[in-house]
Amino acid sequence: MEVISNRLKSELVGKKVKRGSESEIIISSLRNVVKTILERSTSTEDLLEKIKNSQRPFVIMFFGANGVGKTTTIAKVAYLLKKNGMTSLIAATDTFRAAAQEQLEYHANKLEVPLIKGKYGGDPSAVAFDAVASAKARRYDVVLIDTAGRMHNDKDLIEELRRMVKIVQPQEKILIIDSLAGYDALEQVKAYDRAINFTGLIVTKADADVKGGIILSIAAELAKPIYYLGIGQDYNDLVKFSPEWLIPKLLPNN
Repeated sequence: MEVISNRLKSELVGKKVKRGSESEIIISSLRNVVKTILERSTSTEDLLEKIKNSQRPFVIMFFGANGVGKTTTIAKVAYLLKKNGMTSLIAATDTFRAAAQEQLEYHANKLEVPLIKGKYGGDPSAVAFDAVASAKARRYDVVLIDTAGRMHNDKDLIEELRRMVKIVQPQEKILIIDSLAGYDALEQVKAYDRAINFTGLIVTKADADVKGGIILSIAAELAKPIYYLGIGQDYNDLVKFSPEWLIPKLLPNN
């Protein structure tokens, strides 16, 4: 990765190195470089604190391709909010895939969180708008808006997202990325950022990504906060991102 190699060169230039300790110095310098890059994606303000300090309802819109774990992640966020004493309402705006609404309904019922959904074939923006209006009327703290899964190169569906963002004006636009998607995940990040200028990320299946390379690639490409990592299927399996969690995966001590 060019960014890392350039920074590593800068880190090493002018350093005095004892004979026989070259590899140790290089690894130590590489750790410093990686930590600096990852810190670009460490949020300066905790998402929960941001919600607590903002006007109600705090609206979060979630985006991502099919299969990234978006529905489960939204349920995890709803659980996290509930655990921290905040009320939330979920909006199911995927009006073209019945299974998407059913999956959200399952989690909403289990978590005892209200769900707003639209008629099949209805306008997704209208569902999102109604959800925000309902949350205002019922004094809910947070609105979690699920959007239909879509590939980053589907121009019509990406344009639909732009319209939704313009109408709803969420405080947070969170992109959900599958850590196992490899290079395609990086392309998704760049394309979604161009389209909607998302405000943060949640990376799923981080427990299955042995090396964690895609997270480093994203951090090197964009200085966007990675709020959480999904590390399992349980509602509790959502952890705050930190460089200290990832560096041992990227550069094991042994």
